[in-house]
Amino acid sequence: MADKKEKKSNPKNAWLKYSAAKLKEVMAFTDEYKDFISDNKTERECTSAVIKRAESFGYKDFYSVKSLKAGDKVYFNIMGKALALFLIGEKPLEEGMKILGAHIDSPRLDLKQNPLYEDSEIALLDTHYYGGVKKYQWVATPMAIHGIVVKKDGTAITVTIGEKESDPVVGISDLLIHLAQDQLQKKGATVVEGEDLNVTFGSMPLKDEDKDAVKANVLAILKKKYDFEEDDFASAELEIVPAGRARGYGLDNSMIIGYGQDDRVCAYTSAKALFEMTSIDRTAVCLLVDKEEIGSVGATGMHSRFFENAVAEVLDKLGQYSELHVRRALANSVMLSSDVSAAFDPNYPSVFEKKNSAFFGRGLCFNKYTGSRGKSGSNDASPEFYAKIRAALDKNKVTYQTAELGKVDAGGGGTIAYIMGNYAMNVIDSGVAVQNMHAPWEVTSRADVYEAYKGYVAFLKEM
Repeated sequence: MADKKEKKSNPKNAWLKYSAAKLKEVMAFTDEYKDFISDNKTERECTSAVIKRAESFGYKDFYSVKSLKAGDKVYFNIMGKALALFLIGEKPLEEGMKILGAHIDSPRLDLKQNPLYEDSEIALLDTHYYGGVKKYQWVATPMAIHGIVVKKDGTAITVTIGEKESDPVVGISDLLIHLAQDQLQKKGATVVEGEDLNVTFGSMPLKDEDKDAVKANVLAILKKKYDFEEDDFASAELEIVPAGRARGYGLDNSMIIGYGQDDRVCAYTSAKALFEMTSIDRTAVCLLVDKEEIGSVGATGMHSRFFENAVAEVLDKLGQYSELHVRRALANSVMLSSDVSAAFDPNYPSVFEKKNSAFFGRGLCFNKYTGSRGKSGSNDASPEFYAKIRAALDKNKVTYQTAELGKVDAGGGGTIAYIMGNYAMNVIDSGVAVQNMHAPWEVTSRADVYEAYKGYVAFLKEM
């Protein structure tokens, strides 16, 4: 009888366990999340927003403090595009950390270094797609431009075009169906070619301009509104992303549709979980990193040594530094590589193995391994580690599920888990199930977003 009662109090589908009051809490929490992904569509915007929130909880820039002790809260801002937040624990750092790690970059289109040109009295912007995308999904839809332009004197100009109701949007044209007979015979990968993802930027010519008058007009607008020249595109970081805000999805408002939920849904819930902690036994860390979608490379990606360096710096200000202590701190740590998984889609059942799939409403999803084909590129977590996590989640009544990323040999994907596993720490993938992953508009379940947050809190409290 006790077993039946337990199952009833924490059913497989999270929606069934919520009281009216709890349901209100779930909806309020996920509405705040919806605002976060609507307001922050680039890595820089996410980093800035989380720092602002962190400081309201007492976190300080690491380099502004002279020493550290238990209970202190600090952060490292890595080039404005990645972030490491530390809540210092009671135990020596060499005993390891409890780490939540997510990425804040998402698939998009980046402007090339020399993007602007005119063709047939239309001003266009050349792009290079970032991450794994179905290129045909990015045409004939309203787009916005987010990013910065840095002038030679070091002035950084923030650019956001297309998010206010009064703003114009941009976009990429598609071939009309009436003339698409040849196009429709192509394979999906080549229906739209990468070099054809050119953004329509304007069509009004500048008066008394003989050559490229439309291009001249948009440059005049950029100069007047943002005070930069065409040459300044060379030192710009401008991203083309879907315009508009995330919305409730489904007649029952049980889901969220929005851009960049891979992986900002895990970044948001991880940071929220850390901010709930006021004191802790072992040091807690939230890592929000860049470049995961292109292999975690570069100075702000997880292959960089910025985190290892940060741990060394923290040990130094704790008065505990040695190279051996750095190695021990990393090897003795435990981590949730907080990244999304594929939600079962009844429109495409052939690529899923139903017994080992993630479903909307069934809570935080664990992937023991990711990778492709024969688990290539996978961390493959230890069962002993996952057993401890299961116990922590059950103790805190968190709804969770396990899954693989589709059928064997159907495809695959990766996360930052294997990179952190290189330190010999225990790592497992966990996150929120997503439909339409890497499309301009992705879909999640509100219940899963909330349960991910509760699961991350349980991890920090219990592990």
